[in-house]
Amino acid sequence: MIVEVCVASVDSAVVAQQAGADRIELCTELGVGGITPSVGLFEQVKARVTLPVHVLIRPRSGDFSYTDAEFEVIQADIANFKTLGADGIVCGALTTDYQLDVPRTKRLLAGAAGVSFTFHRAFDWVQEPMSTFQILQEMGADCVLTSGKSKTAIEGLPLLMELNKRARTTTIMPGAGIGFANAIKFKEAGFNAMHLSGTTMYENLIQSPGISLMGTRLLSETHIPRADLKTLSAVVRSVK
Repeated sequence: MIVEVCVASVDSAVVAQQAGADRIELCTELGVGGITPSVGLFEQVKARVTLPVHVLIRPRSGDFSYTDAEFEVIQADIANFKTLGADGIVCGALTTDYQLDVPRTKRLLAGAAGVSFTFHRAFDWVQEPMSTFQILQEMGADCVLTSGKSKTAIEGLPLLMELNKRARTTTIMPGAGIGFANAIKFKEAGFNAMHLSGTTMYENLIQSPGISLMGTRLLSETHIPRADLKTLSAVVRSVK
């Protein structure tokens, strides 16, 4: 069974290899579901581990319906990471009504040609998972990462098993809430791959800095932060 470990640092990548993982999904900011890692992080991970490294391409947190400019960023990142030696691309795009964005997904697959392509957990937002999976399979996606449209893969196991029955050329890879206590259940259920981070929070500072720089106001799955022209113009005029 393929064990894919999602990591957001060089240290975590090294630990994944030491633990016997089969491959890595590299991203940053696990707390928001992951976003595209930096080139520097990718290069340092590749220099320190021999595992295949699949790179998450997601330009921001939130939803998976992108502006034209954001989609151009996605395409550029796919091309750049392929050139740098990524073994796989992890990506996905939806419409605002939670359907698979078929034209853009075709472009993602074309951009990732030559390396493995995983459609990520945007899949868990689609309205019709069975038909969507069939479309992705016909398109040539190598893998679909999903929790079975549930908070955890264990809760979504019935749907995951139904999807897995329909898998021919595309692997269904359960992910979300998988750990030591339940990992064996996915092997016993007949899956060929699973995804987890195995993350523990380690104390890095003994004392709190006192002032939080975390902008929870800017975290949403239905709204995205964007500079406001009226606000910025007023500020600039006030000081010029």
